[in-house]
Amino acid sequence: MMKKPFPVIDPVATGANIVRLREDRGLTVRDLQTYFGFEEPRAIYKWQTGQSLPTVDNLYALGALLDVTMDEILVQTRPKLNILVNEQQTKAACCSPRFWGRLTQLLGVRRKSKII
Repeated sequence: MMKKPFPVIDPVATGANIVRLREDRGLTVRDLQTYFGFEEPRAIYKWQTGQSLPTVDNLYALGALLDVTMDEILVQTRPKLNILVNEQQTKAACCSPRFWGRLTQLLGVRRKSKII
């Protein structure tokens, strides 16, 4: 089986991208508010600051408004894995130290002696 990294969306970078795309097209937050029929611009400000992401249907509509694909709006990031291994876990029969050593090597994480 081919290993493929799990895609993760960076909400802050995506928000900055929404701001850039909006400004490049000369649109204001009020323009987006009117287009989406929102009573308040709160949702748009949340998108732009990365506090939330647009729903799929709003993302699709935003792409149509900005004349870009949804993929051009979203910014992908690599997930930061922080695996903590309890010393007792490494002594379990099913999970040998060799297993955990290889796993942490593959994932590029450090082994910690206890869970915090």
